[in-house]
Amino acid sequence: MHDMSSVPPAAGVTSRRILVVDDSVDGAQAMALLLKYDGHDTRTAHNGCEAVAEARAFIPEVVFLDIGLPDKNGYEVARELRSDPSLRDVVLVALTGWGTDEDRRKSKEAGFDHHFVKPVDVDAVESMLRNLDRAPTPS
Repeated sequence: MHDMSSVPPAAGVTSRRILVVDDSVDGAQAMALLLKYDGHDTRTAHNGCEAVAEARAFIPEVVFLDIGLPDKNGYEVARELRSDPSLRDVVLVALTGWGTDEDRRKSKEAGFDHHFVKPVDVDAVESMLRNLDRAPTPS
């Protein structure tokens, strides 16, 4: 096993604080490990209440959030995070098995910035994280 705490960010990627929320412990850990390998500081949570508490303690820059959680669903968690002034600007990414147009509409209404359907395309996630660095700067 490699010590991931000292892995430098992948070329062209800014290291970010990322929270991965999924009721599948294995799924959350696999995603967090993949992100950590790319140089990100990651934490995991496995239900809605834990996600909100961890987000408030960790203040992540990005949250990958499953919609189908056992207590609060991802839409409720997203709204709660958006209502917290310290988390208002977090990038919320739906990471779910639900991918219809209606599911995407609901995630957007709840405050999600992106919507990925499981199984997640790792290249698409890496591209989205790289593009966060390309946000337009004020002139």
